[in-house]
Amino acid sequence: MFVKDGLFVLTIFVILTHSPVKCIRHFWRGKHFSADSPSRHKILFQGTNKDVQTLWFEQLLDHNDPSNSATWQQRYYLNDQYFNTSAGNGPVFLMIGGEGEATARWMTEGAWIHYAKEHGALCFQLEHRFYGKSHPTEDLATENLAFLTSEQALADLAYFIEAMNEKFQLSSRNLWIAFGGSYPGSLAAWLREKYPHLVHGAISSSGPLLAKIDFIEYFQVVVDSLGRYSKQCVQDVQSAMTQVETMLKHMIGQRSLSEKFMLCDPVEKSISNPLDIASLFEAIASNFAGVVQYNKDNSPHAKITIDQVCDVMTNQTIGAPVSRLAKVNEMVMKQDDQKCLDYVYDKTVQQMQNISWDAEVASGARQWTYQTCNEFGFYQTSDQPESVFGNRFPVEFFVRQCADIYGQKFNTKTLNRAVYRTNTNYGALNPATTNVLYVHGSIDPWHRLGLTESNDIHIPTIFIDGTAHCANMYEPKEDDFPQLKAARVEINAYIGNLLQLSSD
Repeated sequence: MFVKDGLFVLTIFVILTHSPVKCIRHFWRGKHFSADSPSRHKILFQGTNKDVQTLWFEQLLDHNDPSNSATWQQRYYLNDQYFNTSAGNGPVFLMIGGEGEATARWMTEGAWIHYAKEHGALCFQLEHRFYGKSHPTEDLATENLAFLTSEQALADLAYFIEAMNEKFQLSSRNLWIAFGGSYPGSLAAWLREKYPHLVHGAISSSGPLLAKIDFIEYFQVVVDSLGRYSKQCVQDVQSAMTQVETMLKHMIGQRSLSEKFMLCDPVEKSISNPLDIASLFEAIASNFAGVVQYNKDNSPHAKITIDQVCDVMTNQTIGAPVSRLAKVNEMVMKQDDQKCLDYVYDKTVQQMQNISWDAEVASGARQWTYQTCNEFGFYQTSDQPESVFGNRFPVEFFVRQCADIYGQKFNTKTLNRAVYRTNTNYGALNPATTNVLYVHGSIDPWHRLGLTESNDIHIPTIFIDGTAHCANMYEPKEDDFPQLKAARVEINAYIGNLLQLSSD
């Protein structure tokens, strides 16, 4: 989440247009990749950045090859205003960057900063390689992306910790606690697992631990979350998707869909390519799912809530269910400053093949998609006729994109091996971790790939009913759910216990 502006927070497809407007769909494979406008954070992040330093660290390109001496400059942020230097044993908090650009705002706001103030912590944020301004290679060519792995990222963190210990003359009494949300939440847990001599503990928020190619549970949670508000809402969404299917069968219906869903390309010929149809259904479904994933948390992505979209979906005065679905789609696109919705598969692939750091897909879409093709899967599919979101985007649709974007070697066999390797390497839902607290929200679809309950006292969990993706990480508000407020208190107590037990 990456990240940190990194709580993005994963679905696949871009919006392409012929005009020079913003064209990448912001919500992509369950992640928010767009650069957040300052206005969207004024309410949530009021703090000043005067105490934050933007710095650069000389990092190795390849931690797996000692003969490769190539280095690059990795960006990090520092805030030392809370650090209790007189005590000599103040902790060090590390916010882990993820699949998006790191921003200084996370150095003065967010729940972790409140914990830092209380515990007198020195605060760092390290930007993830290949995201934001941390460019290890001259471009994003597929051969260069071979250096983009979670293992290399963990080694970056380890080398960074070693260097900061030396630079700031930190001792074993200055305990490091890692924080991360979404993919960085996974990294936080894995960092403690792989480098326990460097990291004393971790708070892993909304982190998927199980790599899985066919993440069919994603839309199941979306439907369950909608159903909590209104069973009728679920029925109307399903009816709307069925009506989209029917309208695609004739030219008049296609033209109506083009107008209702603001498609980028006018319908001048029949939409008959299965890949274009799949991308259309996937785009509509993921726009809807994005509302659920970020519902009612303090995220800057939560401008629209489940309540609002279900009020629209059950409002018969708007028209047929498909018209209501189109209205929801319009709300999401307006929120993300999108002008039109593209369904053309080949155009999407072409843009995703752009390897320049100046390309729109370099905001994170090309990089993260590569990681899903090379390590995780995480494809949010719908492949059952009775499914609320239909059966038009099965797992084969996403695997096809891997091969079309990065080359034919990224096929089903390769992906199966990659996911098996990831789960074997990190332990999936049976992690060998201690001093890691796993936090999830029930509305967040990603909790289905995470650790939400445990019988092992050494692997504690917090499962927050009614909250969404990474909700516990954002700046606390008076109107937060009581269970969210309680979770933050419990997290802070856990951190205190980690630090206290070590000092005893």
